[in-house]
Amino acid sequence: MRDENREAPSTAPLPHRTRQPLPDHPVRVALLDLLAEVGTVTSTQAAARLGHSSGLCSFHLRQLARHGLIEEAPHNGGRARPWQLRWAPSDQPEGEAPVEFAALARGLEDESYQQWLAHREQAPSEWQQDESFSAVLHLTPAEMAELATSIRGLLAGYRERDQHPATRPAGTMAVAAVTRLFPLLGQ
Repeated sequence: MRDENREAPSTAPLPHRTRQPLPDHPVRVALLDLLAEVGTVTSTQAAARLGHSSGLCSFHLRQLARHGLIEEAPHNGGRARPWQLRWAPSDQPEGEAPVEFAALARGLEDESYQQWLAHREQAPSEWQQDESFSAVLHLTPAEMAELATSIRGLLAGYRERDQHPATRPAGTMAVAAVTRLFPLLGQ
């Protein structure tokens, strides 16, 4: 591809409520999740965490940067190229993702699920079913927070496998676990 045809990554802060192109590739979704969890990551670190090659992770990190979703993190030179999520500064409390990222994450979840529905027949037969379910519960705010903590605790038991791929049992596959607890206004 000739240089004049390449789309340069944007360096301007993401404006509030701007919808960026959402990645529909599971590696890109996993990379965004990893960056949200750890802050900065190199392609080698991402490969170790996600169980992919560093070349594959490097390619997808560059694609995410091209779409303006991530950017290079400040570093002291060298070959290591750390990446970080890219969003405009906000008044969010320390450690809490800005509203823009929360909306992006919800969009990624929705697009990933639609991608799954459209292509589930390509999965091995034992993986063609999903475990989607929902329920309407009547909870107090404290009970809703307690339920969220319990669900996070259940999922935490499997996070070791992300950090140490050698601990994964044979036959594992990356599985999206999406939980949304929110009040039903007007109900």
